[in-house]
Parts: sequence; C-alpha cells; structure tokens
Amino acid sequence: MAQFSGKVWVLGDDIDTDIIIPTEYLALETVNDMAPYAFSPLRPELAGQIKEGDIIVAGKNFGCGSSREQAPEIIKALGIKCVIAKSFARIFFRNSINNGLLLIENDKLHDDVKEGDSVTVTVNEDIDYNGNKYPIASLPDNLVKIIDAGGLVKAMRKLNGLD
Repeated sequence: MAQFSGKVWVLGDDIDTDIIIPTEYLALETVNDMAPYAFSPLRPELAGQIKEGDIIVAGKNFGCGSSREQAPEIIKALGIKCVIAKSFARIFFRNSINNGLLLIENDKLHDDVKEGDSVTVTVNEDIDYNGNKYPIASLPDNLVKIIDAGGLVKAMRKLNGLD
C-alpha cells in the first residue's frame, strides 16, 4: 500500500451515511447488490462510473449520520482505493478501518483538485497533485496492518495463524 495513484471523484461537505447508501437498499442481500445505489441521493450515476482504484476526495465531516457499517463496505466494494477528506465522522472512521478502507485527512487538497484528475498517494508521506505535495499525517503501524489485511477480522485471523 506504500504508493498508488487514482482518478479523483470530488464530493462536498457532510456526506452522510444515508447519501453513501440510502436506507431502502440496506435490505438487499449483499454489499455488492447494494453498491450500485451508492451516492444515489446525491449523484445517481456515480456508482456506475467509479472504477477499481479510484479515489474519493471530499470536504468536511465525511461519513456523518448513522453508524451503519455498510457505508465503508460499499465504498470498498465499488473499488475505491481510499477516501481523502478534510475530516471524517468518528464512527465512520472506525468502521472504515474495521473494513480495511484507507481514510486520509487533508484539509487543502479538496479545494484544489478537479474531478477526473489523478492524484498519487504515498502513505504516511504526502499526496501529489499536479506536482504539488500535500503532506499527510502518518497512520500508526497497527492501523496500516489492519488496512493492508483487508480489515480487522482478517488482520486478527492472520495474526492468530488462522489464514
């Protein structure tokens, strides 16, 4: 996970879990069944346009709202490599780590980046956008291991020799 690049999808402030996956789709059988409806209240076409390795760049308070764990699962099922936002809701942040979704806080990139452009993320160092470097805070090693493993359960299974 040390370095990767991806196409950017730009979202605004206060993207709540009802925008990420509306309640009416939670009854579908699997996360993959729900994924086509991701972000549908805001941009119904978005889920169908996202490709494996893409990156979401958002404003403040991404993932606010209810504590539904399906929200990060669906983002990951869409193929999103990471979400970069000015800030994240606390419970969404924890649910994302538990599900192996990388979240990066940066309060400047959102104001500069254009949708459709590409950024390069060097984990625990910076984000490169058009030659400009946006520093990012280091994630603790234990969180990096959880994300690399694909989530908390997978990391614990690996740690205990079960996988």
